[in-house]
Amino acid sequence: MLKVSITKKLKAFLLSVSFQVDDEIVVLFGPSGSGKTTILNSIAGLTQPDAGSITLYNDKLFETGQRDVPIQKRQIGYVFQDYALFPHMTVDKNIRYGMKDEHLLDQLIDIVGIRHLLSRYPLSISGGEKQRVALVRALATKPNSLLLDEPFSALDDKTRKECQDELLRLHNRWKIPIVMVTHDYKEAKKLGDKILNLKDGEIVQST
Repeated sequence: MLKVSITKKLKAFLLSVSFQVDDEIVVLFGPSGSGKTTILNSIAGLTQPDAGSITLYNDKLFETGQRDVPIQKRQIGYVFQDYALFPHMTVDKNIRYGMKDEHLLDQLIDIVGIRHLLSRYPLSISGGEKQRVALVRALATKPNSLLLDEPFSALDDKTRKECQDELLRLHNRWKIPIVMVTHDYKEAKKLGDKILNLKDGEIVQST
């Protein structure tokens, strides 16, 4: 279970949100600049809220007035919009970065179907392949929660659908809290157990 209750003053408005994610997929949906990525970055530890708390299961990751848990100790996987793969490393070396369990990694490689890519470099593979590699790399760290920032936005329709289905299969297998940002309402409806609509830093609707 992931619990988030934070405030942060941004340039245009005050971000102020409270929500809970059980072992489900929660989608943050709303226009650009509404605070969605700031929420992900706060959970990951890349951004520090002004006040509030973030708790993942029994671990307090952030609490007003207390020392933050460092990024590398939060046990959170993060798939960025541009996938953030290391261009100078092969796919094999990319997915082993931060890996905690060789057997789990081997399983993930076959489930997602990227074994034929292991010796390739990120610049030589497609967007859909990069997305799958980034997902395997994030899950290979055995995270307690997974964050996804518009992971399918740059993909064509066919590849996007395949990757959405892949995410649902993986989540069905590894039940962890997932928080995902998207601008695509059809995608939000397909993937989200819960959709939080954001506007100017506030949750205006939860469905």
